[in-house]
Amino acid sequence: MISMLCTEPVNVEHIASCHSGADIGIVHLGLGAFHRAHQAVYVERNLSRHEGGSWGICSANIRSNQQLVSQLRDGGMRYHVAEYRDSRDVTLREVTAIREALYAGPDGPDLEALLERMSDPGVRIVTLTVTEKGYYLKPNFSLQLHFELKSSLGSGALLVDAAAIAHDIQHPQRPQTAPGMLVEALSRRREAGIAPFTVLCCDNMPDNGKRTRQAVVELAGHRDAQLAEWIAQHVAFPCSMVDRIVPAMTAADFQRLAELGVDDPGAVVCEAFSQWVVEDHFPQGRPDWEHDGVQMVADVAPFETMKLRMLNGSHSLLAYLGSLAGIHTVSDAMQQQAFTALLQRYMHTEAAATLTLPAGADATAYADSLVVRFANDSLRHRLHQIAMDGSQKLPQRWLQGALINLQAGRDATCTALGVAGWMRYTAGSDLHGNAHGVDDPIAERLAALHAAHRDPESLVMAFLAQEDVFPSELAGYPHFVKTVVDAWCSLQKAGVSATLVRFLQPVL
Repeated sequence: MISMLCTEPVNVEHIASCHSGADIGIVHLGLGAFHRAHQAVYVERNLSRHEGGSWGICSANIRSNQQLVSQLRDGGMRYHVAEYRDSRDVTLREVTAIREALYAGPDGPDLEALLERMSDPGVRIVTLTVTEKGYYLKPNFSLQLHFELKSSLGSGALLVDAAAIAHDIQHPQRPQTAPGMLVEALSRRREAGIAPFTVLCCDNMPDNGKRTRQAVVELAGHRDAQLAEWIAQHVAFPCSMVDRIVPAMTAADFQRLAELGVDDPGAVVCEAFSQWVVEDHFPQGRPDWEHDGVQMVADVAPFETMKLRMLNGSHSLLAYLGSLAGIHTVSDAMQQQAFTALLQRYMHTEAAATLTLPAGADATAYADSLVVRFANDSLRHRLHQIAMDGSQKLPQRWLQGALINLQAGRDATCTALGVAGWMRYTAGSDLHGNAHGVDDPIAERLAALHAAHRDPESLVMAFLAQEDVFPSELAGYPHFVKTVVDAWCSLQKAGVSATLVRFLQPVL
């Protein structure tokens, strides 16, 4: 491992933007670090290769960060992406693919401008990174599980009682949610006789295109049955898989960039690795992304499931168990052999067993590559950032795979450890008594469970009874439940390291 304090010269490669002005053909909902370091970079490559074109991006923040929009505007819609292979090897890329930045968050001034842009005939694709909770869907545990499990699992229906969705049903022309914005823009296009745009979800959800379609069509149905039918028949919702580690920016990151001569409040730091796999279904046309490194395929599901269960599932194990141990970043956790062993066992014996691999993929090689990527000490990827919204992430990262393994009589020990870690994390402190915030849509409900159940067995069963997180079948596997309870007790009494040693024998 190369020390971050190494004084050897840093190898910096600069890639400056060279394309001319481009028309806007893509609207993106969810202006954040990941979008700027991933989709926008692929579009930048395309625009640069064509020396312009009609695929520039209008990117909108629909939540609560107006400052970022102002920073991009003040910077002339230019920002930098620093791609680190390690602490001494970085590529600096100037990105100008985002041609327009809007703030359409709570009380934002640009909602109408965003809806008008989405209604523009020149816009043919709308992409999204609004996180799992931004679609307001119940978990759908039936996705990618064996047939005999499907009948009693979650439906994935729209959360019509959620305050923001209820608002969009009552006030459809002033939407607050991404599904509501899509419905309103598509309604305007239908009324104007304009062909619909393609909706491309770029969030970490199984069958993310199908899930997005469900949210949009169901919400449209509350407004106009004919509109819902038109969307269902005419709007394409291809699935996609995105992969690039993009930590939240810190003061230390900006200082590192300043030392490289970059003074840019809109800059992003990320790893050098990047992958984008997209279902090739764009009736209104698309960029020729296959020449820019995008994998255009007929079926995204094998790529998507492999990434969710292996990469994202491993990240969540580190996030909850590492945070409980007082560890702050992914790379710090990977310096401890117990965590490396945990991920190796989880990926090889639990996650890989549930996968139908894409053609040419090797689960062992993929797992080994993830260990290397996680150990990249140039990225200060905070565990608390990964830990956010656990109730929304765990079904697809852990629980679907656990059900498949339990049904087949296979081991799910690492997943049970992770579940216990998540439950303990939601108590709001690490094992040393240091308080932390719990950023989760159901944080208050989880805190109430901790207050009401002091006995480990009853607490675990109360958590497993939360059917919007856990499929009811899990509580029917006594050995799994016992492992979660034992792990909870061991974490409380012995700490993380001793618990990992105990549960991972004879690996450690």
